[in-house]
Amino acid sequence: MGYVAVKKTMSAIPQDIIDQENAKLMAAHQADYDALGVRLARVGIDIEHIVDRLMTLEVGIPSWGMVSGGTRFARFPMPGEPTHILEKIEDCAAVHQVSGLTPRISLHFPWDKANDIDEVRDYAHAHGMGFDAVNSNTFQDQPGQRLSYKYGSLTHSDPATRAQAIEHNLECIEIGDRLCAKGLTVWIGDGSNFAGQNEFADTLDRYLESMKAIYAALPHDWRLFIEHKLYEPAFYATVIQDWGTSILCAQQLGPKAQCLVDLGHHAPSVNIELIVARLAQFGKLGGFHFNDSKYGDDDLDAGSLNPFQLFLIFNELVYAETRARGQFNPAYMMDQSHNVTDPIESLLNSARAIAGAYVKALIVDRKALREYQSSNDVMMAHHCLRMAYETDVRPALAMARLRKGGAIDPMMTFRASGYRAQKARVRKSRPAIGGGII
Repeated sequence: MGYVAVKKTMSAIPQDIIDQENAKLMAAHQADYDALGVRLARVGIDIEHIVDRLMTLEVGIPSWGMVSGGTRFARFPMPGEPTHILEKIEDCAAVHQVSGLTPRISLHFPWDKANDIDEVRDYAHAHGMGFDAVNSNTFQDQPGQRLSYKYGSLTHSDPATRAQAIEHNLECIEIGDRLCAKGLTVWIGDGSNFAGQNEFADTLDRYLESMKAIYAALPHDWRLFIEHKLYEPAFYATVIQDWGTSILCAQQLGPKAQCLVDLGHHAPSVNIELIVARLAQFGKLGGFHFNDSKYGDDDLDAGSLNPFQLFLIFNELVYAETRARGQFNPAYMMDQSHNVTDPIESLLNSARAIAGAYVKALIVDRKALREYQSSNDVMMAHHCLRMAYETDVRPALAMARLRKGGAIDPMMTFRASGYRAQKARVRKSRPAIGGGII
């Protein structure tokens, strides 16, 4: 999704450090890989085919996820975190270099606005990175902004405020086009906190009117991702609150409009894998923001709390890919807030979880699963999924990383590189602020 093959001329982490760390683990890794290959071969699975499939998986990385996150109470910056977009690119490149999974950066405007867009693009390309969908921001007021979004943006009752929000999205498309991105993600916080504050139908009408203006400005090869969220900052009613409203709007707008699923934007206990299946079945599953949650939009590391759910989601994605026969191309991205961990380490943690869930979904015995489903053998159908989920696929993940020039053990290699300490010596410190996500 937006990745342009580029010739890498700069490295965030010296390659010889990665090679040295790999050399220490190579013998054990090869033995583990061979053992996994034998185990998979017993059930008719070629490990080389699985690794080849894994090497095609690409997940976007959020620029805003490269700094310490926070809550509405506080944010605690760490030494060496980036202070501007070029430094964010360096950190994104470090994640991709050791993980081999994250070749695209998703920028968020105006957070990532730069005076020289060409410099940003060229600096990313020099690090071997491309760009994912760009993100607009009409959920905050910016310094010098003429009209406030306190009471809404694309759905505001004032036409001038809506026009301002539309114009910002058009600017994001223009910037993204120069970066060679191929999509725009629109998430709005518009809604109401009190009954009677807005008419539900009127706000959705205004949303569609605004989005049609944005949709009309898309380049021919772009997609428009509609991101829904149950609540927050609106606590009574959110305009785009669930996948049902999202798909209705996407259908109204046209074929380039699709739904984006953030794993933390649902009510507790919602069956997200079912939502995935429904959106994919009707051709409107545009992409994912991977994270994990316990209570709400927690933005924790993907797979850190509910790894089985992540596997079940990828099980539906792999099946949807099979049904679509080449016409299925969701844009995957991580969207996380790292409040108490090093952002790079958390993203490496998530990359491993995502890749692992994907591989486990690939090794599900689908022929047997279909037969058990047809014969209503409930326990054996579930057993098919459990056997795949409980398989230790780490050697396959390590081999895919190794073949891409990455690390057998990304976390330990990153720490051995001394990257964070080196950046702490040369980068300015970010000030601690009272609260906020970034």
